[in-house]
Amino acid sequence: MITEESSAFAVQEKIAQEISEKGRRGSRNIPEMTITSGTKLGRYEIRSKLGAGGMGEFYQGRDAQLGRDVAVKVLPTTVSTDAERLRRFEQEACAASALNHPNILVVHDIGAHDGTTYVVSELLEGETLRKRIAGTPLAQRRAVDYALQIANGLAAAHEKGIIHRDLKPDNIFVTNDGRVKILDFGLAKLTQPDGNQSQTEIPTRRVDTNPGVIMGTVGYMSPEQVKGRQVDQRSDIFSFGAILYEMLSGRRAFHGESPAETMSAILKEHPPELSQTNQNVSPALERLVNRCLEKSSESRFHSASDLAFALDALSGSSSSIDKTISVGTAGFPSRTRERLIWIAAVALLLVIAIALAFSNFRRAPNASQTLRFFITPTDQVPFVNAVISPDGRLLVIRGRDSLGKTLLLIRSLDSLSTQPLSGTDDATSPFWSPDSRSIAFFAGGKLKRIDVTGGPPQTLCDTDTGGAWTRTAGAGGAWNRDGVIVFARDDALDRVSAAGGIATALTALDQAHGEISHKYPQFLPDGKHFLYLAQNAKTEDSSIYVRALDSSENRFILKTRAEAAYVPDGYLLFMRDRTLMAQPFDVSKLQLTGEPIRVAEEVGLDIIRGFANFSVSDNGMLTYMSGGTDGQMFLFDRDGKSLGALGPTGNYSNVYLSPDEKRVAASITDLQSGARDVWLLDIARNAPTRFTFDPAED
Repeated sequence: MITEESSAFAVQEKIAQEISEKGRRGSRNIPEMTITSGTKLGRYEIRSKLGAGGMGEFYQGRDAQLGRDVAVKVLPTTVSTDAERLRRFEQEACAASALNHPNILVVHDIGAHDGTTYVVSELLEGETLRKRIAGTPLAQRRAVDYALQIANGLAAAHEKGIIHRDLKPDNIFVTNDGRVKILDFGLAKLTQPDGNQSQTEIPTRRVDTNPGVIMGTVGYMSPEQVKGRQVDQRSDIFSFGAILYEMLSGRRAFHGESPAETMSAILKEHPPELSQTNQNVSPALERLVNRCLEKSSESRFHSASDLAFALDALSGSSSSIDKTISVGTAGFPSRTRERLIWIAAVALLLVIAIALAFSNFRRAPNASQTLRFFITPTDQVPFVNAVISPDGRLLVIRGRDSLGKTLLLIRSLDSLSTQPLSGTDDATSPFWSPDSRSIAFFAGGKLKRIDVTGGPPQTLCDTDTGGAWTRTAGAGGAWNRDGVIVFARDDALDRVSAAGGIATALTALDQAHGEISHKYPQFLPDGKHFLYLAQNAKTEDSSIYVRALDSSENRFILKTRAEAAYVPDGYLLFMRDRTLMAQPFDVSKLQLTGEPIRVAEEVGLDIIRGFANFSVSDNGMLTYMSGGTDGQMFLFDRDGKSLGALGPTGNYSNVYLSPDEKRVAASITDLQSGARDVWLLDIARNAPTRFTFDPAED
């Protein structure tokens, strides 16, 4: 029986043999060029030979027309007639000429003269990264600097639809002034992500390499290249990880005694931990390298832009990280300590506390360990709330800009800055796709989705039915792996396809028992059952229920006045006043078991909306916004001058000034009882008086 794995190893052996054979044939049959100083290729005069490699030989030349020194790369005459080699050579020139980036070699011209094909590019002074490493580790700061420049160059190429596919230290050039240039796009594959638009300036012919043909250099190939599968930009990210590993350790990430052994290592083995080869490497940087070297492309950085974003954060914070690693982690096991240190890379910044507690719930109480750190909003973008992605790597933050406009921002936990998502103005209640690649949100009476990498948002369905105001306006949603979205609309829950379409009703209020809204759905791991909050006219009777997509039966879970969420380790998170609790939950029986555990105090809570300001990832990472919902009223004159604070702090809403400007009416919520009443405040005396007393919302 031939399995996929045995087939892959058969391919490895075949390719390894081909590599060795081609190397022997190449060394025997391809003679040195005889281009001498003074030879002219078109308008370029050859001055001296610089070296050979990358399917060609390099010469220093002089552009007589523009009066500048250039580099000239030529194919040997004896192989200029090799159609395949010539095609790849031309492909390199076309790919490189489509790019204009400071970290990519600039190509000036391509031509042929007396049977000699050549490409003219900028002349660089320096050495390849291979020579710069020379078997010894680079300093972390320098390695990160080089890596960031490489990532920026890759991002520019990928944006044009060009994948390098042969990234290695020999194809990275470091100039004498420290600039990094990516060379040799000879194996570049031109992709066409959008069938309607050309992604490059190259003529419309498309150059593809057939699946099953392995292209690249052994030791730096991605697993999908080794298997001869279709590749995308994440293949370059794997090769990048191998290069960064080598810069930090001075040794190759994957190296066997033969090409087949090396390719086997790429598929099945992990390189030694960087901390074992270089103790000066920060855990945050090691985590970044490991993510680049994930065997599955789905687990790597999804784009070179994301990678550059993470590196940029490290380049500005490496000293802070180094100072953090010795603080408060000595009692943790090595693997746990590395994970905590990696997250602590952003510990100096932020209003959101991140707790890594759930993996410890099953341990003895004295073994439980938690790390908390804070994310501080900026004056330009104050945070409203943040939701962590299912993979625990990203936050989508709902914030406000300097004009008070709400928008969504993306922040990686391995970064120190946020990036706004264009097209998310006035967005509310964001929630994640299960693969952490997209975000759904409510805006302008629509449910929309947008990719975390950017691009225009897609409208999925209407959420404004043209009726009266409803309590579920922007009251959350959930997205399962089958592409079903459940969201709040018209005081109950609807469902719609994640691809868009007509929304259909899913739940109906039990008005006989006082239900006034269904909100904040959360899918359980099976993707069929979901939790939701059923708000009651009597707030003390508000409860969490569970229901299946294909059933009309509800199952009571517990009474609480705010939303709840499931932690994959087997716990249900819910609010008890302002305290976040976790209680064991049996997903097979759909019931609580055991005793609740206190997780966090003073969690943000809007008891009127039933909104609790927390979220949890699939791997048990918790984010919550601390602080209450109390606020302070201020009085201003018509010129904008502040006349001071007005009344005590409180949970105010619906604030109105009387026509005679002597009193203010406002609704104030009692966070203990959940009741909202109208109060009147006399401005002259600055004293509030309660106006309504009934238990209903006023």
